[in-house]
Amino acid sequence: MDRAEKREFVTGLNSVFKSTGSVVVAHYAGLTVAQINDLRSKMRAAGGTVKVAKNRLAIIALQGTESESMKALFKGQTLIAYSDDPVAAPKVAADFAKTNDNLVILGGSMGPTSLDANGVKALATLPSLDELRARIVGMISTPATRIAQIVNAPAGQLARVFGAYARKDEAA
Repeated sequence: MDRAEKREFVTGLNSVFKSTGSVVVAHYAGLTVAQINDLRSKMRAAGGTVKVAKNRLAIIALQGTESESMKALFKGQTLIAYSDDPVAAPKVAADFAKTNDNLVILGGSMGPTSLDANGVKALATLPSLDELRARIVGMISTPATRIAQIVNAPAGQLARVFGAYARKDEAA
């Protein structure tokens, strides 16, 4: 990389650190190219991105962001996983780390909050935004369905009573 490419990379990474919901930093030593590509495809499917960055450039990109406290994590062979959904990147990274021992989660950040490895794993257990939205819609629609059933119940009971009287009159 020449200086212009490095400068462009740092500014792009700086905007990522400022705008994303969550960032995960992990060691990837020992992962094959196929495994990293698999991680990238899983992260892309979840709405996130995985980048391998030089530590020096990542530390420069962290300056002036809320995630600046993550500087200590950038030692050794590190990769950065990030997503707009605060739960997506930690969830994919934690799931991938369960099946691949060579991916070691070091920590991360969610806005101004710094996370250690256990914090990232705890964040991964939370439901995603889509799951939370589905739960809220379910909670809202359930009372409406019950109200409709209650309102329709008396009319149904009246219809059954009238039907019984009609059958009784026909039998007599």
